[in-house]
Amino acid sequence: MAKIIHDRKRCIRCGACASVCPEMFEMSEKDNMATLKNSKENNGVFELEVDEAGCAEQAASVCPLKIIEIESL
Repeated sequence: MAKIIHDRKRCIRCGACASVCPEMFEMSEKDNMATLKNSKENNGVFELEVDEAGCAEQAASVCPLKIIEIESL
C-alpha cells in the first residue's frame, strides 16, 4: 500500500505528471492544473491510497517543484 500526496495549490501547470502518468494524473479543463484522479482534498493537498504507486513514482520524479510525494503504508 502507498499514499500519493499532491500539493495541487503549488502546481505550475507544466503537465509533466500527467504526461508520464495519465492513469493517475490529468490536467483540469477548468484551471489547467494537474489533478490526482479519485483523490480526496485536505486544505489544497490531495491524497490517494493505492495498492501500488506505479507510475506515480515517475510523476513525482519529473515534477519540477517536487509537489508529489509517495508514502509507504
